Amino acid sequence: MKYIVIGAGSRGTIYGNWAFEHGIEIAAVAEIRPDRLAEAGKLWNVPENRLFTDVKDLFALGKIADAAIVATMDRDHYGHVMTALDLGYDILLEKPISPDPRECMEIEAKANALGKKITVCHVLRYTNFFGAIKDIIDSGELGKVVAIKHSENIGNFHMAHSFVRGNWRNDTLSSPIIMQKSCHDLDILLWLTGAHCTKVAAFGSLSYFKEANAPAYSVDRCCDCPVADNCRFSAKRCYLPTLGSWPTDVVCLEQTEEALEEALRTGPYGRCVYRCDNNVCDHMSIILEFDNAVTATFSLTAQTSPCHRNIHIMCEDGEIIADDGDRQILVRKHVSSQADTFEERVINVRTNASGHGGGDAGIMEDFTASLSENALTRSAISASVESHLMACAIEEARLTGTVVSMTDFRNSLT
Repeated sequence: MKYIVIGAGSRGTIYGNWAFEHGIEIAAVAEIRPDRLAEAGKLWNVPENRLFTDVKDLFALGKIADAAIVATMDRDHYGHVMTALDLGYDILLEKPISPDPRECMEIEAKANALGKKITVCHVLRYTNFFGAIKDIIDSGELGKVVAIKHSENIGNFHMAHSFVRGNWRNDTLSSPIIMQKSCHDLDILLWLTGAHCTKVAAFGSLSYFKEANAPAYSVDRCCDCPVADNCRFSAKRCYLPTLGSWPTDVVCLEQTEEALEEALRTGPYGRCVYRCDNNVCDHMSIILEFDNAVTATFSLTAQTSPCHRNIHIMCEDGEIIADDGDRQILVRKHVSSQADTFEERVINVRTNASGHGGGDAGIMEDFTASLSENALTRSAISASVESHLMACAIEEARLTGTVVSMTDFRNSLT
């Protein structure tokens, strides 16, 4: 089996590494950064004449592999995917499908028309953690789901890295944060409820990471800043302790203190977090209604210390309280009075060493198997578009201060 990789950044490299380590040939790579391209070639033994800084040159070869991994920037997905479909590729597509809801629908329609598979990288569906929760719900032991409270705690340092200094800081360059970061969570809510979303409302803004909150006497770049020693967002304090791993491996290819210092002096990750060109929200609160009468609240926030998700699912006969940070799931049955003893159990979820709680390996296994078994994956395009339309409707609700009907929103796209 052979794959091509389009986009050899952090996510593309993770998927490419899994493929290569499992005996899949990487037939070609396209990556606009020459240093990252050369590194990918070394990692996967790709000949120089199959390494391209312009994806058009790769596409000019025609179909040279069984499938394409597309892990480029959000606004490049549409063009790359539509061309790959025309060439006959099945595709593993890093989320989001596209920031544009019409483009999402067009990609789905074209894949279906051509009979090609697209698996969207909603890796949370493949974790043992959310899989165990889904199994509990589907068993019926707690009755039907009535309401859900779900939170994505992005983490202060993760927000600063990815959504203030990083590639996804500005929605004109990538996507609104509800799409880029949290289409995962909207997808999980759809999966757990087994329903379609009918209405959304949303509130949120960029409150903290802006110039009004910059420390006195601070300057544009951390390496020149007289107050860096007292700032928790000082670039050296953020990146030096994680040299050799994420997120520092995104900052510079060569993982040495000297290379890091140079990258922080000249590159985007050395900028003051209060003086970047970021505009995406750093907190949002969202209300959702589903067509089976389930209601849900979802919050995302940068103002947490660790990065984790926690969820509380309230059912007719019991509840599920879970946190993927400690990988524990509490299952509790309802009782007749406060004098009764709760019947409850705790599930400690095991996971493997791959990223996203095992989800990165899980999706690659599913995608690869689907190619030889001619089957759909757990996160096929047909299961993934709705979460993206929800994200777009939520952003509209936030910006307009209205409750948005998903039916009306869909109709507005045609």
